[in-house]
Amino acid sequence: MLYQNILLIDDDEDDQEIFLTALESTRKPVRCTVLDSARKALNQIHRGELEADLIFLDLNMPLMNGQQFLAEIKKDEKLRKIPIIILSTSSNAATAMQVKELGACHFFTKPDRFEDLVAILDEVLV
Repeated sequence: MLYQNILLIDDDEDDQEIFLTALESTRKPVRCTVLDSARKALNQIHRGELEADLIFLDLNMPLMNGQQFLAEIKKDEKLRKIPIIILSTSSNAATAMQVKELGACHFFTKPDRFEDLVAILDEVLV
């Protein structure tokens, strides 16, 4: 599937910059919106202010964490079809299984190497 509107929800500015640079390296024709708050993203999506074909979601965030966001999105009949990819510092297998059970389509631990992040994006953004 060709994704045109990607949403990255991550509260870490360095991770946001690395993601955007890696996304540019893929040379995929996509637009990426970045938000630092899952709660803000959920509100904007519900109000129709923000559309996303694909969401990259960090788990560890204040106020509303990634698992809470994922659970809320999957409750909504119109929004549950949006693929959500977890991109987190966590490498816990139980956490990966739990978010997949909640409806995430992929779980990736944030790689240490920039090239590995580009490879993940290339894989997902077919």
